[in-house]
Amino acid sequence: MSFAGETSSTYTSMRPRKSSGNCASIAACRSAADRYATSHIGKWHMGDIPESWAMNNGFDYAQMAVHQQGQLTIFNDDAIFEGVSLGNADYVPTYTIDSNFRPDASAMMTTIEGEAGGPIHEIRMEAGERWNSEKYNEMNQAFQDKAMQELARLAGGEEPFFLQYWPLLPLDNTRAGRDGPQSPNGGLYADKMQLVDEWLGAMFASMEELGVADNTIVIVMGDNGHFTKYSPQSGYTPMIFRGGKTDTTEGGVRTDAFIRWPGMIEADSLLNSIVHVSDMYTTLARLAGADQFIPRDRLVDGVDQSAALLFSDEQKARRDHIIIYSNDKPKAIVKDQLKLKLPPPGENPIVAKFYNLYHDTREEYSVSTEVGAWGGQEFVRILNRHMARKELYPDTPPAFGMPYEGVENIRPETQAAVNAYVVRREAPKQ
Repeated sequence: MSFAGETSSTYTSMRPRKSSGNCASIAACRSAADRYATSHIGKWHMGDIPESWAMNNGFDYAQMAVHQQGQLTIFNDDAIFEGVSLGNADYVPTYTIDSNFRPDASAMMTTIEGEAGGPIHEIRMEAGERWNSEKYNEMNQAFQDKAMQELARLAGGEEPFFLQYWPLLPLDNTRAGRDGPQSPNGGLYADKMQLVDEWLGAMFASMEELGVADNTIVIVMGDNGHFTKYSPQSGYTPMIFRGGKTDTTEGGVRTDAFIRWPGMIEADSLLNSIVHVSDMYTTLARLAGADQFIPRDRLVDGVDQSAALLFSDEQKARRDHIIIYSNDKPKAIVKDQLKLKLPPPGENPIVAKFYNLYHDTREEYSVSTEVGAWGGQEFVRILNRHMARKELYPDTPPAFGMPYEGVENIRPETQAAVNAYVVRREAPKQ
């Protein structure tokens, strides 16, 4: 579902059919359901090797950014000039020995396009062309235009469809070349959020015109807390919840999420229960009639939340806790309104921090004595059960391949960057 992209909107029509096969992604489940047409547009942020790309993971078609906003808006030419990125090109190279130390955003691959099983090409970037804010704006508008085209194409087809659209906006870190709506806030991200709002409005209007608004589920959600590194110039600052992206505090892991299904989900209803992003996988598979193809040979984190959504009944929600990770390590546990910040290895567990999130949304006043005396062991039980399941069903190890392998029109400067990467990768072995 929404694993990436600062703002994500996903469209899928609800005409379930009998299906066959097995699936490990929403798109794959829908393709198995004999069958949904599937398409992904926008941010992907899953890796630069072909094993990770959308068109190789269940989507019939994808037009996607290979990398994320680091390359695209943080260390491009304009961002370097404005001081968003430092030490990359704004230096005197007199004493430079290692010419491969600094990456060049323009040499990295930008947008690729292709169909499942077909050729893959980089688009909208020619050999020798520089990547800057103008190119980034062009990319974002092109993704919006393509999402609108895909919506019309899929809605006019015979098959039910799943359209996944992950805009790169509102992340836009430069003043160069900015246009579009402006807000009293004036923040770099706040202004672009207004543009995303306009784009979503256009898509809702198109759905009405295409006659699919009433039988299509739409989910709009963020993928993480705001980017505190770029506060306050972004226009976003921590408010009710403390922290942001990369933090395990509530401000880092809570996001806004909205779901629309006219006639099925009550308008303006509110679900206060814990819903994790992985729940979208199982819930949408259930609503699409493809839940029998969710793999049974591995640990699936998501639970089916369809009853809570359809009946607007929080007592029908199926999740009362989550385990919050940083990379591959558990860092916190939330159970009901209580949160435990797990102590690091070697630290006495008696000093572990507990918080009552109903009373203390910013996690500033520990209630370790009040909760730890009776609840500490219960939280340990939750973690031990989770780790025992992971031992029984280990995580799939990451894939390691050659960046951009299989892209048919790789630019010379991109190939040179790949060659330099191979040299650096092999250096520790020499």
